[in-house]
Amino acid sequence: MPPQKITIKALSGLFRMSRKIELLAPGGDVEAIKAAIVAGANAVYCGLDMFNARNRASNLSFDELNGVLRLAHQYNCEVFLTLNVVILEHEIVSLVRLLNKLVNSGIDGIIVQDLGIFNIVKKYFPSLHIHASTQLTTHNEGQILFLQKIGATRVNLSRELNLGEIKALTAVAHDHDVLTEVFVHGALCIAFSGQCYSSSVSVGNSGNRGRCSQACRDEYEVTAEGHRFPLNLKDNSAYFDLPQLVDAGVDSLKVEGRIKGAHYVYTVVDTWRKQINSFIESGTLLTDDSNLHKVFNRSFTNSFLQGNLNKKMFTDNPRDNSVNYAVEKSDAISVVQIHDVKQDLYNDKNALGAELAEKIKDLSIDKIALTLIFTAKENTPLTLNIIAGNTSFEIKTESLLRVADEISMTPETIDKRFRSFSNATFELAPMNFDNFDANLTVPFKELTDLKNQAAFLLNGSREVIKHVDLPALPKHSKVSQTPKLSLMIANEKDLHLADVTDADIYFKLPESLKKNCSKHITLLQNNPRLIPWFPAVLIGKDYLESVKILEQVKPKRIVTNNTGIAYKAYEMGIEWVAGPFLNTTNSHALLTLQEELNCAGAFISNEINRGQIRNITRPENFKLCYSIYHPILMMTSRQCFFQQTVGCKKPAIEDGCMLRCEKATTITNIKGISFAVDKQKGGYPSIYNHEQFLNFDAVKDFSHLFDEFFIDLTNIGAGSKQEQDKVELIKHFEALLAGNDNAKTALTKLVPIATNAQYTQGL
Repeated sequence: MPPQKITIKALSGLFRMSRKIELLAPGGDVEAIKAAIVAGANAVYCGLDMFNARNRASNLSFDELNGVLRLAHQYNCEVFLTLNVVILEHEIVSLVRLLNKLVNSGIDGIIVQDLGIFNIVKKYFPSLHIHASTQLTTHNEGQILFLQKIGATRVNLSRELNLGEIKALTAVAHDHDVLTEVFVHGALCIAFSGQCYSSSVSVGNSGNRGRCSQACRDEYEVTAEGHRFPLNLKDNSAYFDLPQLVDAGVDSLKVEGRIKGAHYVYTVVDTWRKQINSFIESGTLLTDDSNLHKVFNRSFTNSFLQGNLNKKMFTDNPRDNSVNYAVEKSDAISVVQIHDVKQDLYNDKNALGAELAEKIKDLSIDKIALTLIFTAKENTPLTLNIIAGNTSFEIKTESLLRVADEISMTPETIDKRFRSFSNATFELAPMNFDNFDANLTVPFKELTDLKNQAAFLLNGSREVIKHVDLPALPKHSKVSQTPKLSLMIANEKDLHLADVTDADIYFKLPESLKKNCSKHITLLQNNPRLIPWFPAVLIGKDYLESVKILEQVKPKRIVTNNTGIAYKAYEMGIEWVAGPFLNTTNSHALLTLQEELNCAGAFISNEINRGQIRNITRPENFKLCYSIYHPILMMTSRQCFFQQTVGCKKPAIEDGCMLRCEKATTITNIKGISFAVDKQKGGYPSIYNHEQFLNFDAVKDFSHLFDEFFIDLTNIGAGSKQEQDKVELIKHFEALLAGNDNAKTALTKLVPIATNAQYTQGL
């Protein structure tokens, strides 16, 4: 690839920016973080052994995190902690305990998925900077405004966006003092992050809890197009897209890979650092990306960034491609040639490893040695000399020591008060009382003041933020004493169902809408009983067309699975309910939605079980909903599932594909389990479980909690299954809610292939 020159406009734009272009590196363990630091990362992101979306990474202990913070800050490298999973109600206490420690740790930011954390941090830990995780599926301007409103200072944009979309969203973000970051290297998910339930459904390990088993990398029966890994994408590499990313104004370039080792991190970050430096210094890109191919990769693509969603994005090799690349590049054919190429590759890897080992050998995250020396002499202040590593301080009481009338100050008393300095940061030596005379005292309040002064100095001359306990949330009554049925349709042919029920009827709007088409506006205006239901993913003109629906229909109420539409509804004063794909799992998430955006209600996530639902507390005048019958979505993608399965004549996805295509097929994994691949007109390609979700137990368990039980009658995701008699379904579900046990038998006959496994296994 020839050297590229960045335009004068983009280059001058770079230097006008007050903030640097940040190279953000993964740190799955301490060695990987050291590797990132010496390779030139401006920041690293890492996780503890709780609340983070990479459970398969080694992760850090809290003591190690403190050591990493000290080390990284010595090298002007920031550290962001991943808390990027949904939080369960019973975990709130542990979460707050962790936040109480983080707030005084010097952490530079926390990466968050759960909406409840925003509420807790904004109220009780406002000094912490919140970065919105990629799991929040951010892809339209309304979502930027939503996240800024609830407290985000940075947003990780969805990996599926192209450079034009990234540029537009970054401009909006900067107008509202929000930074943007973009993944530039590493693994790609075929599904929209935060909207993938394949692992959760298939093996009970949710991606929303950091336990993704990568079902998309699984082997399947050979498809009609001859592929065994039809969902497996190549890795992302934006190495040669740096000029466009800078022109887009992106603040942070993020490398994926917290389950990768130090060697991988060092190689990738070092290669990217050299590219960025070359670009900043000369405006010229380096042309050699060979080192990126020497560590784990599945071959590379930049097709999402370029907006060219083609068949070449896929690979039938889910494993490391580094050897294959080396062999192909050298045109090795014979056994001897291939052996020599492999040996050269291993030698190169070993050389990089040795280079890394030499650079990090003296880096340490050991605790700082702390010595406290107390001096007590009559008619002088009590003096504390502090030696912390290479730093020393001396502090004194205001009062002079005097002979005690009754209770004197003893070494034991002081030791008890000051021993808490033996913590994650400091290794406290035995306290020194060699010059401590007996039978003396000062007001004990001054001992407390002395300790507070010491804490301030040892905290980098920052005030130590006091421990916070969250008050118990009040329990509020239901909005409706008797739970009601609601249902969803997606086709005008089902409008007659309004004649057989008084249930709320939601109309599911498509993910893609024809520009300036008034079809759905007219439908909703002519049928005011229909409540608009907005999908989770709305990008570009589809978001703008959805906003037009709000503006022209002005519905009394909506359900939205997209936070951008939620923000617009809040802005317009439209009553809105959070849909099930906002992944709501705890009471504080409900508070965020109500207090920040005037939300009227929410669907509780279908990923959690009865025990995890039980203690959720509703805000006042807040409606709680739960779906008891629906197709089980496994994943939704901006890519096309049909290119690798039944085939498609188009070499790449075109603008009209979303609006016109309505294919369906099935794929079967090597365990013999089949999944429905469904593409509706106006919808993204999606994969559904072969079973429907049908949950009688929730009605029995939670009629006292939920105001509304919901059924999905859209047929979307039904695959080749016979369409159900919807009038009969409504009749029997209404009977179920009325307490008629015979309804269960009737519904089981109507829906023979069903499960409520998620309600049993939970997160």
